[in-house]
Amino acid sequence: MRRGDAIGRHLLLITAIVLMLFPVVLALTTSFKPVSTIFDLNPLPYPASLENYEMAVGRFPIGRLLLNTFVMAAGVTIATMLVALPAAYALVRFDKARARGFVLAAVGISLLIPPQALIIPQFLMTAKLGWQGHTIGVIIPQLGVSALAVLLLRDHIRSVPQSLIGAAVLEGATSWEILRHVVLGVLRPALGAVAILLFISTWNEFLWPLLVMPDPEDTTIQPGLALFLGPESAEYGPMLAAAMLASLPVVIIYVLASRRIADAFLHSGVR
Repeated sequence: MRRGDAIGRHLLLITAIVLMLFPVVLALTTSFKPVSTIFDLNPLPYPASLENYEMAVGRFPIGRLLLNTFVMAAGVTIATMLVALPAAYALVRFDKARARGFVLAAVGISLLIPPQALIIPQFLMTAKLGWQGHTIGVIIPQLGVSALAVLLLRDHIRSVPQSLIGAAVLEGATSWEILRHVVLGVLRPALGAVAILLFISTWNEFLWPLLVMPDPEDTTIQPGLALFLGPESAEYGPMLAAAMLASLPVVIIYVLASRRIADAFLHSGVR
């Protein structure tokens, strides 16, 4: 009976994987089809062609869109880490503070607030500050969703041996010196995993760049795919090729760091 249950669970997982991968594989194979055969029933790209990729790179500003996306994702990741790390350290180091429980609860509750609920006040703020159409307007408002990074880093900081922190205190080190010289050295793998998660989630952001930088030729790659939608027809082949090019950096990063990302969750208290 146990063997039958295991086989059933594996079949269920395999079915779920196939259903999730099918649209991705179909988009990938279609991106290699010639323009004249995109709507053929044959899912295989025969004969395979790079025509769609040549059109996407030659006729549309894919390079600029990818660069804008990289700047946004890297800026949000770096700024979020600079905010989340001291916040997580404070929640651990100053554990006897009366407001610690309230702050920790507030950080946890903020995870329940969908980012879309903050769009109107964020949009009004960027408009009043004159950040519309500028990179800073895309980066700064996205720092309000760093609660997950704070909680992940907090649980990793709690695992730092207290003997190391105690020795630093006896040496007269300040809290910032302990964070810089002791905690950072132990947390490098966790910091890398959290940074990769932030980069991937920001890279795939669609709605906020669309609102702040509405010009399709000067925005990020996700809303920039609208360039392939003409007033009378859509160029689906080049659009799928551009989508594949946009997904490539994220796929490479995740494949190289998937084990580190899994370890970041397994060794944290977040469930």
